[in-house]
Amino acid sequence: MLETFFDGLQLIISVPNIYYLLGGIALGLWLGVVPGLGGVTGMVVLLPFTFGMDPAAALAMLLGMFAVVATSDTITSVMLGIPGTIASQATVIDGHAMAKRGLSQTAFGAAFACSAFGGVLGGLAMAISLPIAIFIILAFGSPEFFLLALLGLIMVGAVSGNAVSKGIAAASLGLLLSQIGYPIAGDSPRYWFGNISLLDGLPLVPIVLGLFGIPEMMDLAARRSAIAHIDDKRAENDSIMHGIRLAIKHKWLVIRCSLLGVYIGMLPGIGSAVVDWLAYGHAVQSADDKSEFGKGDVRGVIAPESANNAVLGGSLIPTVAFGIPGSGAMAVLLGALTIHGFTPGRNMLGENLDVTFSMVWTIIIANIIGAAVLMLWGKQVAKVAFINGNYIVPAVIMFIFMGSWLWSPDMFTWGVLLGVGLLGYMMKVGGWPRPPLILGFVLGPIMEDALSITYQAYTFTEVISRPTVIVLGLIVLGVLFFAIRAARKKNSDFDVEDTEVSRDSLYLSSGMAIGIFVVFAVAIWMAVDWSMLTKVFPITVAIFGIIMVALVVVDDWGRLREFAIARKAGDVTAGGTFAEFVKANQLQVNTFIAMFVMAVLTPWIGTFAAIVGFAAVYMVFWGKFNWKIILIYCAGISLVLFGLYDQILHTPFVPAFFMNS
Repeated sequence: MLETFFDGLQLIISVPNIYYLLGGIALGLWLGVVPGLGGVTGMVVLLPFTFGMDPAAALAMLLGMFAVVATSDTITSVMLGIPGTIASQATVIDGHAMAKRGLSQTAFGAAFACSAFGGVLGGLAMAISLPIAIFIILAFGSPEFFLLALLGLIMVGAVSGNAVSKGIAAASLGLLLSQIGYPIAGDSPRYWFGNISLLDGLPLVPIVLGLFGIPEMMDLAARRSAIAHIDDKRAENDSIMHGIRLAIKHKWLVIRCSLLGVYIGMLPGIGSAVVDWLAYGHAVQSADDKSEFGKGDVRGVIAPESANNAVLGGSLIPTVAFGIPGSGAMAVLLGALTIHGFTPGRNMLGENLDVTFSMVWTIIIANIIGAAVLMLWGKQVAKVAFINGNYIVPAVIMFIFMGSWLWSPDMFTWGVLLGVGLLGYMMKVGGWPRPPLILGFVLGPIMEDALSITYQAYTFTEVISRPTVIVLGLIVLGVLFFAIRAARKKNSDFDVEDTEVSRDSLYLSSGMAIGIFVVFAVAIWMAVDWSMLTKVFPITVAIFGIIMVALVVVDDWGRLREFAIARKAGDVTAGGTFAEFVKANQLQVNTFIAMFVMAVLTPWIGTFAAIVGFAAVYMVFWGKFNWKIILIYCAGISLVLFGLYDQILHTPFVPAFFMNS
């Protein structure tokens, strides 16, 4: 076995395989930075190029690319507050807060060190766990998947800061939104309102980019300054090495979250979309001092970055050993294995064991090289935090809109992007945490699927007698107990959304709560006549959501009453004025209107002209740059649209209306 393990290393470092690995790493580092692309897109693009290649070289290129995406996506999460990929959503909370404080290098050092460790541990765990993987995977059925998803949902309390009721209400809304389209256990679509674009449900990537990306760009455009909120070019002690030292200081958190990533990765259907939230929630709940979470606590970067890089090693186990892909990327990899003549199972664990171990070495080497490269570049990348934000906004908006378009090339997608973007900004201003909504949206199908299968395949006695159910149930109860205790003792008093509370922000928050209450009520009314398996989950979620939004309204009105008492006592400025509220948000609203106009004009003037035109208008009226800079910038935008999206990714652009006649 040990000899075969090192035979796998020889396969990877031999020429030309090592060159393909390095090429895959370079592509993966770039894909992780661009919002909306990610590893799945890269694997789909690379797969046709592997035809005719040596199998070891092909797998090295594919896995080398995918392994480092979860490392480089940290750059976008930290610098822009936009998840580079689904796996880096939780990193946004404290990573972007660190960048605003001028600590982006520290965030990078900690993140890249933890990513390398998590990736290496994931690879080694894959090698060690192959003989016992079957027992772990077979021990988990639909009841365990439901409890695991429920555990992730309970972590909402950990990622909601001092707005627990708002966080749980937002998670309930995310769960309800995930119910749109055809149900898992039925043949009649739900909540589709006659729109065929909704039959397959709402698209995930536009929701993530809209909820995080649009509000952050609105704020950056309004500030007309750099990302960092400080005047100095560097905060005290900000360096890559300082981040690495902090990662070493919290080494036990790194190890725990890396192992969490490995073993969650083994479970098909859970994967990197959830594990970063579980790791972040664990970091918060295990911390003695929670006050800095949401404001730039490095532990909020260390935990998710350790976990999401370790997922790949775990997710490869069911793919290689059983032919069960746990994610879209693993499905593509399974296709690559089949194309090159490999059969998952006994074939990969017997006569082709050296190829399997070469995949382990690919993960290890790619994570080490990727982290090392990014550490060398981290200092330069961190300087972006001090660049005039007007140079950043138009380019990032292009990537946000085109990233959504790649997911589903339809104007409806941009409508979802803008609608969720507006909702995200209102949540930010109103003090509603946004991460729980995404968490609920991702977990919804997993929970409903597991619940449906459990209901049909198991009796109640069979469920509660399963040892894994008992263990997971105790963990869920333990996490719930500590979450309730922390909330009652105010130990979770940290802010996920850096929002100044005012009378008008509370009015907005209450108005949103009432609007969401109506959404939940209508959802129940529409579901009453559906079949049992089709309606039970959305109705349960909506009832629970109604209770939560009622608590939000009570809490908001209590705080409004405090402002009213202060005003009666003579403090006429308590809670601020409506004029101040409008002034504080006017530029953000103008930016959103400009994006909306760009989308509306696209069917008339075409995608290319609309995006380049938006960049030009922004540079003129927001940036107030001279014409030479505007021409150079728009030429760069045009080059990216043509070279990347048109020529390489073959994106179907919307033509101008006169080109259709």
